[in-house]
Amino acid sequence: MLSRVAENIYWMARYIERAENTARLINVTTNLILDLPRSANVGWEPIIEIMGSEAIFHEHNDTADERDILKFMIADLQNPGSIHSSLQGARENARTIRDIIPRETWESVNDLFIYAKSNAQSGIARKNRHNYLQKVILGSQTITGQLAGTMYHDTAYDILRMGRNLERADMTTRIIDVRSADLLEEEHEENLTPYENIQWMSVLKSLTGYQMYRRIIQVRVRRSDVLQFLLQERKFPRAVYHTLCEVELCLENLPSHEENVKDIKQLQKFVLGANPHKLKQEELHQFIDKLQAGLITIHNDITNSYFRRDLK
Repeated sequence: MLSRVAENIYWMARYIERAENTARLINVTTNLILDLPRSANVGWEPIIEIMGSEAIFHEHNDTADERDILKFMIADLQNPGSIHSSLQGARENARTIRDIIPRETWESVNDLFIYAKSNAQSGIARKNRHNYLQKVILGSQTITGQLAGTMYHDTAYDILRMGRNLERADMTTRIIDVRSADLLEEEHEENLTPYENIQWMSVLKSLTGYQMYRRIIQVRVRRSDVLQFLLQERKFPRAVYHTLCEVELCLENLPSHEENVKDIKQLQKFVLGANPHKLKQEELHQFIDKLQAGLITIHNDITNSYFRRDLK
């Protein structure tokens, strides 16, 4: 496989996952703001922080109200993390690999891009926002399902899965870092205010993990249990440890993977070595910083190993 083709597959998967994650985040934040009392003073700025786009946003916007931020996150091509930008990137990469992916998948990617672009105003306005975002989410999941069910599971599919799982890991760490920073610290978890409880529920819902958390943990939402679930759970698809294990499995099917797998295993050990019950806010922030640095290292490993030379 040509390295150029491998890179296009990788980024198509990342962009599709990014569009879905952004839509989820906007949807959950809309509901969170409606659920919380006005005195809680929770705004839209954390979304920009989660995506790491503060500098780009403030360069082009003088105000940071709901409409400005939603336009930036949904339709602004100057924002590489917007839904429009992500789906445009996915479409351009999919267009160049139409002989690798199923034809139906290419059509689905193209249709989703056209829908998201044409109906962006629906997502910005409150009235139809939920329906717009749900169609983006379901469209992204349809593409993921088509690829899993109809694409030949060879090297190309392993590259695709690596991209998807690294993007998931990145978003999970960002949501934990910024959302948890918004929470009011309490010395004892049993004294959690309803406000904090709703916030931690929003962390789970941002990753569609609330129902699975309740099924597995079977206790009320608590900070330490949420952190353990989202960082260390092997069987939840959006938990960081799960995504790292999936990347490792894909790498083992590729040539010259030994050094890359070592970096993956080191990061897995780092994640499992954390004690969520003892991670205070500043320690958690430092932990997430190191984790994101590790994800960047893995991305660079994959880029240097497989996108700078042709795969045999």
